[in-house]
Amino acid sequence: MTTFETKLIAVASLLVMTILLLLVLFEPGLKYRVDPPAVPLDSQEFIGLLANASDSRVGSAADVEVLTNGETFYASELAAINTANTSIDVAAFIFHPSAIADRFLTALIERARAGVKVRLLVDAVGSFVTPNHYLQPLRDAGGSVSWYQPVSWSSLKRFNNRTHREIIVVDGNVGFVGGAGVAEHWASGNGEPPWRDTMLKVSGELTTGLQVAFAQNWLESTGEILVSPETYPMKATPARGIPGMVVISAPSPARSSRARVLFQVLLASAHKNIDINSPYFLPDESARRELETAVARGVRVRIITPGDANNHPMARRASRRRYGELLQAGVKIYEYQPGMIHAKILMIDGQWAVVGSTNFDSRSFDLNDEVNLAVRSDSVVARLAEDFANDLNDSREITYDAWQGRSWTERLLALGTFFLERQE
Repeated sequence: MTTFETKLIAVASLLVMTILLLLVLFEPGLKYRVDPPAVPLDSQEFIGLLANASDSRVGSAADVEVLTNGETFYASELAAINTANTSIDVAAFIFHPSAIADRFLTALIERARAGVKVRLLVDAVGSFVTPNHYLQPLRDAGGSVSWYQPVSWSSLKRFNNRTHREIIVVDGNVGFVGGAGVAEHWASGNGEPPWRDTMLKVSGELTTGLQVAFAQNWLESTGEILVSPETYPMKATPARGIPGMVVISAPSPARSSRARVLFQVLLASAHKNIDINSPYFLPDESARRELETAVARGVRVRIITPGDANNHPMARRASRRRYGELLQAGVKIYEYQPGMIHAKILMIDGQWAVVGSTNFDSRSFDLNDEVNLAVRSDSVVARLAEDFANDLNDSREITYDAWQGRSWTERLLALGTFFLERQE
């Protein structure tokens, strides 16, 4: 083989690899459409249809508690961990060295030494600033620690798939779910206002879904299938518990995801109100169409997303680039002013609430492992609506005229985000 032929093969191989990489990173998402079921949102038929469509199981919770902001949900999570008797399972996209993480490690170590089965799963990219030795004391105490998808030659083809789930399950009976990991920006804020966020505490039957989501990622990271009775104890839920489902979402080679089905069906089924909190609001064409169609049929649509304090400036530019179409259609968009808002909440008609790890963007819908708790509960929605009203008071409404008047610098920088929107 001549030198020229060798170089030609090398160039051709590099070209093929580049094309494959671009396809993996920037393949267009699946376009969704749905004819909403003509059944009441508060009916058993609707909850069954929603569960079937999202490949989930209908269950009920003995209780669902809304925990607003770090000082509240961290205190509740640590209290549950400190009283664990059999098992503690923690999945974290973000578990960063910090004073609050030290407190969690201290509590987990104490319980592991007391004979409680402690498992900690940390995403290797979301927590890339966390050195392995930081978690070694938990291993030394008898706890198990695993990294999800660490960077290696064997995981390169799956590198873009992260577990974005933030889950804590204690004794298989009490669970926490939402978008908050363990880091100082939810606690002290590191000199800035702490991030505004929400977690749900759930007890009873629905906790099983959170345990299953953890067990799925644990298997993928360690090869261990969790089947012990302590992991899945029988849960006593009152006959009149809070109905709902845990929707466990992971990317599909064919580009569908359960999280996207959940959101799309609920948006299409709204008759009165759609309220959304999302830290990274980059709806694709199908989601934008659903929101605009909702407004056209008389639904009030309000969205709260971060203002200048967004921790991902590129995501904010990409998000604002899409405001115009939605504002013209009548969607109300508000930017939170005090600091970063990281809450991930969807409320429909005062009856349905979804809280979990899913951002309103293509990465969450198409690329990440996510988990969401969807419940049909007037009381839970009313409690979340109180926070939403407070967030609105701390937000600035963006009008179409104001959006049109944004600077040329922002416009030019936003154009550069077009090819990255699927990665945000």
